[in-house]
Amino acid sequence: MATEEDSIEQAAVARRERLRALKAAQELMETPDDDTQTAKDDNPSMKFRNYVPQDKELQESKLAPPVLPKFEDPVAAVPPPPEKEEDPFLNIAPKKPNWDLRRDVQKKLDKLERRTQKAIYKLMEEQEKEKLIGEEGGSAEEQ
Repeated sequence: MATEEDSIEQAAVARRERLRALKAAQELMETPDDDTQTAKDDNPSMKFRNYVPQDKELQESKLAPPVLPKFEDPVAAVPPPPEKEEDPFLNIAPKKPNWDLRRDVQKKLDKLERRTQKAIYKLMEEQEKEKLIGEEGGSAEEQ
């Protein structure tokens, strides 16, 4: 049991030493150096691309706008072939000036067409009957 307690104590001592070393390293990282502090004050870390600051010190950190390279569009370099110009008012008018009237009256025209076909059929039947009566009457007279 004594060895077990000794090993636990040794582990605790080792852990304490590691924690002290980590704290010391962290304190070293947090303490500012005099050289780095003055360097930060001289050159602000902000860079301005699209904004012009009013402060004189900040105006020094303004960046120049980026220079874009010239790009020549190969399609735009070739001029388009000249097209025959047409009067734009010619295309405004409909091809048939009565298309809207036909659209509005189409139902009535369809109904009228059906009635006309029925009337023609009745007239043809009457003419057929008269023809048959005329043939029957003529053949009866001959006998």
